[in-house]
Amino acid sequence: MATYFFLSVAAYAFLGNLIFSLATHSSVVPEHRISRTFEAIIAAVAGISYFLILSDYHHMLEDLAKLTDEASRHQLINRSYNAIGQYRYMDWAVTTPLLLLKMVGALRIKPSEAPRAIFTLLAADFFMVFTGYIGEQQLTAAGEIIAGQKLLWGAISTAGYVLVPLILFGLWKRFKDRAKKPERRAYKWMALTTVTTWGVYPIGYLLTLTDLNLNWIHISFTIADIINKVGVAAVLYLAAKKLLEERVSEESVLPGHQIG
Repeated sequence: MATYFFLSVAAYAFLGNLIFSLATHSSVVPEHRISRTFEAIIAAVAGISYFLILSDYHHMLEDLAKLTDEASRHQLINRSYNAIGQYRYMDWAVTTPLLLLKMVGALRIKPSEAPRAIFTLLAADFFMVFTGYIGEQQLTAAGEIIAGQKLLWGAISTAGYVLVPLILFGLWKRFKDRAKKPERRAYKWMALTTVTTWGVYPIGYLLTLTDLNLNWIHISFTIADIINKVGVAAVLYLAAKKLLEERVSEESVLPGHQIG
């Protein structure tokens, strides 16, 4: 039930973030309004994913209540975890590139200024997600994990994961001086998530090979998703709103920081 609670909170959090992103599109400086659009897309995709995950998990709980045999319960829980994982990876394939583009935008980097770095950043991210997805599909017909194959694809996926923060650091060194102080601070916090909360996902990937209750992985992934998609959005929004307040006189701004 704790897992069901966290999944429900996440679904509502993304719905709320979608509404907030749309409502505050004009509440930031013009150069960061594309980030509000990206955030609305991220929130919509994540919200749909979590409502589907919640539905799948709800049906699993109903079926689980009818089973008394421990082996059958274990098999059902594993199959449910694998099914929910499908939604997660499809979500990440869309949302993580947009999160990275938001980070690039925080430093006011135009695509034409660093095309190779941005392309490599997005390619590494997609490579990480796609190979991780392949790794999660290394299962027997009974739904049991093929450990060797899963570890191999996990190692391959890690190459993309390592490349992402390295490229972000390179972009920081090249373009940090053009950004304003609030933008630099926001970029640091957003980039930091790629080496902290993004790390929850490969750890969870490996923990499926242990006897750990899979509900703990569900909860951890859900909390990490909220931080990376709602928390990161709030960081950049506050920075961009502060820039608007510094640029526009108070009497020119309507309540809610909409430009009059």
